[in-house]
Amino acid sequence: MMRSRIKTLLLPCAAVMLLHSAWAADPPAPPADPAGPPTAVDIAKLKAQLDEQQKLIEQLRAALATQQKMLEQIVVASTTHAAPERKSQSLGETASAVPMILPAPVTTPARAPLTFPDPLPARPAAPQPAAAAPMSSPLQIRLGDIGITPVGFMDATAFVRDKNPGSGIGSSFGSIPYNTGATGKLSEFRFSPQNSRIGFRVDGEYKGARFIGYNEFDFLGTSGSNAIGVSNGGFVPRLRLFWVDVRKDQFEILAGQSWSMLTPNRKGISALPGDVFFSQTIDVNYMAGLTWTRQPGVRFLYHPNDQVTVGLSLENPNQYIGGSAGGSSIVFPAALTGLSGTQFDNGLSTGTNTAPVGAAAPLATPNLHPDIILKLAFDPNPHVHFEVAGIERTFKDWNITTGTPTSGQRFTKVGAGGSVNGNFEITKGFRLITNNYWSDGGGRYLFGQAPDLVVRSDGSISPIHSGGAVEGFEWTVGNTLVYGYYGGIYIGRNVALDANGTTLVGYGYRGSANSQNRAIQEGTIGLNRTIWKDPKYGALNFMAQYEYLTRDPWSVIANAAGLYPPKATHDNTVYLNLRYTLPGAPPPVK
Repeated sequence: MMRSRIKTLLLPCAAVMLLHSAWAADPPAPPADPAGPPTAVDIAKLKAQLDEQQKLIEQLRAALATQQKMLEQIVVASTTHAAPERKSQSLGETASAVPMILPAPVTTPARAPLTFPDPLPARPAAPQPAAAAPMSSPLQIRLGDIGITPVGFMDATAFVRDKNPGSGIGSSFGSIPYNTGATGKLSEFRFSPQNSRIGFRVDGEYKGARFIGYNEFDFLGTSGSNAIGVSNGGFVPRLRLFWVDVRKDQFEILAGQSWSMLTPNRKGISALPGDVFFSQTIDVNYMAGLTWTRQPGVRFLYHPNDQVTVGLSLENPNQYIGGSAGGSSIVFPAALTGLSGTQFDNGLSTGTNTAPVGAAAPLATPNLHPDIILKLAFDPNPHVHFEVAGIERTFKDWNITTGTPTSGQRFTKVGAGGSVNGNFEITKGFRLITNNYWSDGGGRYLFGQAPDLVVRSDGSISPIHSGGAVEGFEWTVGNTLVYGYYGGIYIGRNVALDANGTTLVGYGYRGSANSQNRAIQEGTIGLNRTIWKDPKYGALNFMAQYEYLTRDPWSVIANAAGLYPPKATHDNTVYLNLRYTLPGAPPPVK
């Protein structure tokens, strides 16, 4: 049946081809007398021939339409009665399973061969536009109307210290070991990937408002494994940044965990890491004397023009008495030691609340209101950034030893601080850096190296004077960035008498522990060399840093063996780092 249908389809096609050959091979004869004009008889003959050709063309079109309908019917019939498909087919088998079927024939009345004029030359096909070369690596991922940009880098860090503070990849500014113990006599060497970071940035616009979402993790979280240096380097991810920023016209709002607005900026009052000054060091604790933290909050910004930004930030408060990141701790009056870790954060305990096994205990210290930060930034041109900032904090406690258990005495005290910061490009590629901070109760923002306050015997609060500075330069020469900084922290003395009238408490008194630091200083130099960089493939950098760190306590007392350590101690650290930075770039600002 199938073969007969194929034959009937082939016959008319062959007939059409023969007719076309005959027409093409036998064009109409020219007029009999080429020297004279064509006669009316000649014109009539030509018109008759053209009419006959038009009729034949219409008949051929009708025949082709009939053949197409028959072909569709045959394909449907053959598909319906085809053998059942195998359960397992490869791509090639599936692609070749459709049969090739010729159209069915169409009978037409026999006609005498006609002569046609020479066919017109075929019109050349219009040139097709060249296909655009596909991008080998997009700079960002498009999802609807938003752009998602990967951010982060992968670090392989090696460091060596001539002391062994046991602080890991970051320097322990406030607890450099003295030379009288094993930690001060032995050196330390480590490899670490912990400074690697991963995250993403989301950019978009909605009804005229531009928004940015930013997320960033590193691997410096506290690990619950005791085998982290034995058989499993399972370093724990840690949330660094997680915020959203929306700007429309002159107004801007940011909410989430970001760099504190008290942290110096390189540009405006932007929360993007590239616009914040936290130095170029490899040390993950950055610089002694740098004012910074990353914490939740909300900030409101106003841009009267492109050169000036005004900001108000409400950020997470914390009544801090030292003890974090090697920082100095205060001494409480004997009757009020129970306030440590409950009403004041000692950097070691987060309160008396019980948390499930494996989970961090909640922060239980009370706070009266958020820390309030104001900042005014000037950027008259790309070569100059200057800013002033201020902070207000309020502390409050309850003396449970006075009155009845339900009627203790409450004390409130206000603390404040301010900073003046700037960076200035004095020649091409060479910038001078200056950051200066002083406070009365703002020690927590010096990387926790200074306590905020001391508590007197009656439970009243007295803020501690403290301040810090980072001065230096950054110089870009070709593919290399060279930098040098000096940083310093000063923590003031604040002494009180215990209830017995003779025992000294507080901070920095004569005979206090040699962990109560008076000054911490750091000098560092380093370089960052870009080996290669490509927007499609990322960048590879080699980095090196040398750090010299000293700390000087208020008082030196003998250790258990009766030995007096020197008045000050120091540490030498060398960092080497290889960094691969992920490719990607955010969309341009419209």
